[in-house]
Amino acid sequence: MRLPTRLSRRRADSHKGDFGSIFILAGSSRFSGAAALCAEGALRSGAGLVTLGIPKGINSALIKIKPKEVMTLPLPETSEGALSLSGYKKIKDFSKDIDVVVVGPGLGQEKSTRGLARKIVYGINKPMVIDADGLNALVGHLKRAGNSQVKIFTPHPGEMARLLGISVKELQKKRKKVAKSFAVHYNVTIVLKGKGTVVAAADGRLYLNKTGNPGMSTAGSGDVLTGIIAAFLGQGLDAFCAAKYAAYLHGLAGDIAAREKTQISLIASDIIAKIPQAIKKSI
Repeated sequence: MRLPTRLSRRRADSHKGDFGSIFILAGSSRFSGAAALCAEGALRSGAGLVTLGIPKGINSALIKIKPKEVMTLPLPETSEGALSLSGYKKIKDFSKDIDVVVVGPGLGQEKSTRGLARKIVYGINKPMVIDADGLNALVGHLKRAGNSQVKIFTPHPGEMARLLGISVKELQKKRKKVAKSFAVHYNVTIVLKGKGTVVAAADGRLYLNKTGNPGMSTAGSGDVLTGIIAAFLGQGLDAFCAAKYAAYLHGLAGDIAAREKTQISLIASDIIAKIPQAIKKSI
């Protein structure tokens, strides 16, 4: 698959503002790495600017592990070191100058954090990628997406099953049908991860991804994919195309990494390292 021209060619007079400002709300005291992986995935996939909105207590630690190019916005936190609902106004104000908002990687599931995630998803009118604990916060609180230009949900089978109130076994028997039905009903784009990732659009379009391998079943792999999707969205692709090309590129980078590292030794950072090579193969 070839990446669209919008991604593969840049004008000579381009500047960083042309390629999307991404605001990633992620991380907690236990899961700081998820934020860093998502941010680096976005940068390596062409995002012009990336800011991590993180609990203030992990800011110093993240500065040591995140790419130097990633900015941080320390935010109010709970007693357990997760993002607090009290930070919503600061998040909303900062989002005014942002192109894409990401909600979820490593957030944790504290009550205040879940409330914050829901308020962001339904209260901030920006293109949005919702992953991991951002999705978990929506269980029992699903609404048709009507307040934002774009919403992309990126569930693994367990998260999708929880959203729907069905078993994973039932879901896996009819992945394409369930993803398409959900996307159309809730007016979102769905990226149902797993073998043969299914991308379903609100208008009924469907894509079944063929790249990727079992070695990518490793901590942080989904965070990298979320970053790639956000980057492609920020560079001007529509939600379905951003998700489709991101799933393809993520899997291709994983395949390239597995040939070098083996599937058993593959980690999420290896996928990020091979994004440039995967892009070269796709332009």
